[in-house]
Amino acid sequence: MRLILLSCLLTVAWASEKQVTKLQIGVKKKVADCTMRSKKGDKLHMHYTGTLQDGTEFDSSIPRGSPLVFKVGTGQVIKGWDQGLLNMCEGEKRKLVIPPELGYGASGAPPKIPGNSVLIFEVELVKIDRQGSKGGEF
Repeated sequence: MRLILLSCLLTVAWASEKQVTKLQIGVKKKVADCTMRSKKGDKLHMHYTGTLQDGTEFDSSIPRGSPLVFKVGTGQVIKGWDQGLLNMCEGEKRKLVIPPELGYGASGAPPKIPGNSVLIFEVELVKIDRQGSKGGEF
C-alpha cells in the first residue's frame, strides 16, 4: 500500500513539473464583438496574475487595482508576453504558459522566480491605446 501511495505521489510531482519548450496560449474568455486587436507597438493595459508550475503566486496586478501599462512587442516585458499578447481584443482573457527561454531564463528573477522556471500567467487585456486611434498617447 505504501509503495502504491509513494508511486502516485511521485507521478503527480513529475507531472506538475512538465518540461515546457514552447509558448502555450489558451483563450479563457473570447470577445464577441472585437473591433480592434493588439499589435506590435500598441500600449496595452493588462491585469495579470503570475504563478510558478507548483502554483506559487509571484506577482499580480489585481491587489494593486491598477493594470500594468506597456508597449507590446518592444522588449519592455518578457518575450513570452511580447509574443503571447498579440492579436488580443479588449476584454479577452488568456492563459500563457511560458518556457524559461521566453521568461527569465537561467538567471530567474530572485527571490521569487528561480532560474529556469516555467511561468504561468492569467491575463486580461483591459485597454488598447494605439497611436493615431482614439487619441492614444505615446
